[in-house]
Amino acid sequence: IQISDNWPGYSLDLFTYPQHYYGDLEYVLIPHGIIVDRTERLAKDIVQDIGDNDIVVLCVLKGGYKFCADLVEHIKNLSRNSERFISMKVDFVRLKSYHNDQSMQDMQIMGGDDLSKLTGKVFPLFSLPLFLLILFFVFCKDIVGTGRTMKVLLNNIEKYKPKMIKVASLLVKRTSQPDGYRPDYYGFEIPDLFVVGYALDYNEHFRDLNHICVINDRGKAKYRV
Repeated sequence: IQISDNWPGYSLDLFTYPQHYYGDLEYVLIPHGIIVDRTERLAKDIVQDIGDNDIVVLCVLKGGYKFCADLVEHIKNLSRNSERFISMKVDFVRLKSYHNDQSMQDMQIMGGDDLSKLTGKVFPLFSLPLFLLILFFVFCKDIVGTGRTMKVLLNNIEKYKPKMIKVASLLVKRTSQPDGYRPDYYGFEIPDLFVVGYALDYNEHFRDLNHICVINDRGKAKYRV
């Protein structure tokens, strides 16, 4: 789903959201209900594509946890209601590439020790072929603009030699310098805006906001560190 640059969004008055964020947001870009429906569709597409392979889900924290949890739950529901059981193992890694609303030059990968144990901890649980699904929010300008964040993460994963790597992203941001990269599965292509909500944060705030919204200057100033 592509959201155009001139999309005005939805008025905040049409939705409920935490009162402590009143005055900090411009508008609702994607309501929670639409996020849920789109995520369910992505789950169906993934289930159709994986065949008889098992899945190792690598969730990128912190911004990816709600998308990961909802997508995995949809996949589980599809598995329960079908003749084919899908076995899944979930692990986590954390990336940090923003300070306030500005991209940092150096990206930090936290949880690297866990990645180094991925082969021994996960691969023996399944018989190959193995399907490795990375759940990843592409929401920072430098990720889509240069592909730096994704390249670093994928390089770390590929050394464990999974049979297949697929990337799922709820959001892809259009930038003035696109690198042509597209995740294998993504929910929405959005304008070059700094968005919060649905676990996407601004200095650890707004994760409790269910809708994806555009933060305003007052909100940035209020929670700046």
